[in-house]
Amino acid sequence: MLYSLRSRLMAAFSILLIVPFTVLVYTLTDRSAKSIQSSVEVSTSQTIEQYASHIDTLLTQVEDTGNQVLGSPIAQEWLAGLRNDELSPGEKLLSKRRMKEFLSSLAINDSNGISIGVFADGAGGIWRQDRSYAEQEWYGEYRERGVKWTRSHLDPDQADESLADRAINGYVLPLVQLQSLRSMGVIKVNYPTELLRAPLEKIRFGETGRAFLLDSEGRSVLGENEAGEADELDGADEPDGTEEAGALTEGGLLGDALGEIRGRTADAPAGFFPIRRNGTDYLLFYRHLPEPNWTIVGVVPEDELFVEIRQTRNAMLLISGLLLVVVIVVAFGLSKGVTRPLSRMARAMRQVKLGDFDKALKLMPSVKSGHSELGFVTDAFEQMTHRLKYLIETEFETNLRRKNAEYKALLLQINPHFYNNSLEIIGGLAAMKREDLVMDAAEALGQMMRYSLNLNTDRVRVAEEFAYIRDYLFILKLRYDEDLEFRIEEEEGAGDALVPKFILQPLVENAVKYSLEKGAAEAASVFIGSCVSDGRLRLTVADNGIGMAPELAADLARDALQKEKDAASILNSAGDRIGLRNVLARCRLNYGEGFRFEIDTEPGRGTSITLNLPWSRS
Repeated sequence: MLYSLRSRLMAAFSILLIVPFTVLVYTLTDRSAKSIQSSVEVSTSQTIEQYASHIDTLLTQVEDTGNQVLGSPIAQEWLAGLRNDELSPGEKLLSKRRMKEFLSSLAINDSNGISIGVFADGAGGIWRQDRSYAEQEWYGEYRERGVKWTRSHLDPDQADESLADRAINGYVLPLVQLQSLRSMGVIKVNYPTELLRAPLEKIRFGETGRAFLLDSEGRSVLGENEAGEADELDGADEPDGTEEAGALTEGGLLGDALGEIRGRTADAPAGFFPIRRNGTDYLLFYRHLPEPNWTIVGVVPEDELFVEIRQTRNAMLLISGLLLVVVIVVAFGLSKGVTRPLSRMARAMRQVKLGDFDKALKLMPSVKSGHSELGFVTDAFEQMTHRLKYLIETEFETNLRRKNAEYKALLLQINPHFYNNSLEIIGGLAAMKREDLVMDAAEALGQMMRYSLNLNTDRVRVAEEFAYIRDYLFILKLRYDEDLEFRIEEEEGAGDALVPKFILQPLVENAVKYSLEKGAAEAASVFIGSCVSDGRLRLTVADNGIGMAPELAADLARDALQKEKDAASILNSAGDRIGLRNVLARCRLNYGEGFRFEIDTEPGRGTSITLNLPWSRS
């Protein structure tokens, strides 16, 4: 049985399916894992970048608010009053009241819930009117190191005492009298820490991965510990866990990576890199914000970030292995199920090859030992293919001759119909004694006859068909003068397409005819256009005539789409727009199912017919 079909099928499946399939599955899963991993890394970086954009927007608004306070006339007037000893206490009190009202209005109108404090060197805070602010950490860092953007803290110097228990961050800038450029204190614009903490807490990587916002010394800007939890704030100024928050990067994973992050930000403000600690591989993402000198740091164990990728890869390998087993089983079943019918068919094909189907049903000779069923069946099918090919070619030639005869009959129907109308037009011109135009009309008709008598091909360029239509409309224009208007638009490139000859003339003839039937209320207007859309040629003929009844339009659509519609019925039909039926029948004969057309009509308003044809240049 070495030469049996089943044995060779199983060998082919083993060699050509099992090995390549295994290699393909492993390669695809490996490439998919790398692609998904890269996508996860990019997505995580984009998440951090979005948070950085949020911070930039918020800090820009806060900074603008501080500059608005500094540059306001009310603030400058108040500062001038502090230095003017000639002002009475009442005038100074009134100036200070206006300053408070101005700061309150800015805070009320801000949607982020900011509050503004002003601290004059000689007058204390504008709200508490003492110098307790000088003992707070934010003030010391500003004076000693010029730190303008504070970490999360509590500030009792607020316009509303209820705000004193709210965790805030602030922006500090010098309070300068612009006239003398003398620094007289500081302005502090406070904004809720929650504005930065809430979106940061939503950034999650895996199950335990978190993101942190660190200042230039590696301390948490939002008062968080390394577990990502916000430290409670007491009534003083610093977090209860000040030491823990300050040591966020000391001795921890972030501390190990902070030095490398600082070195990398010199070349790239954002990026990611792997780091290993206590036998665990982590992936750190960072984004440096130069203006506040903060750094967004995201840290996550690699196993957590890519756990779904590995699970998916393992699942794909498992499913692929199961499918491979199923394929082998099915292949064995198919080989067994296919060879038996083929063996029976092989015995019958001896008679099918001779065309004697009755004898093939009665005689089922056995195949000689040692011969391959597949070789015999292949030989039988080859003989049958030759015979079927001969039958198909004979039938095709017969159908082609029949369609060609139908086409010629339809074409012959157009020419007498058109020339009769053209001679009537020339006769009408002669009757009206328009001898000066008879020669022009005769010349145009002669050009049209030369076009009609060219029987070398039944397909012409669109440009030739449009030239023919121009001659035809020239004759009609001579006859109807101002009662007929026409417009022709040819899209560049559409004129190279090949279409059946005389495809437009019957449509234009109907358009003129039914437009003139509306009477003298308005001139007959005809539009002929060509364009190329979606790789197909569109030819449109539109008029402002009497329109078409909906029943007739539906009937034309049915006739054009019926594959077995007899062309003889079109030749023998009378009225009901014979020219349009003729064109639709010819298009169906030429293009088959590739032909489409559209009729847009309304009784009394006109008709637009569009032939949608496959694009062809040969």
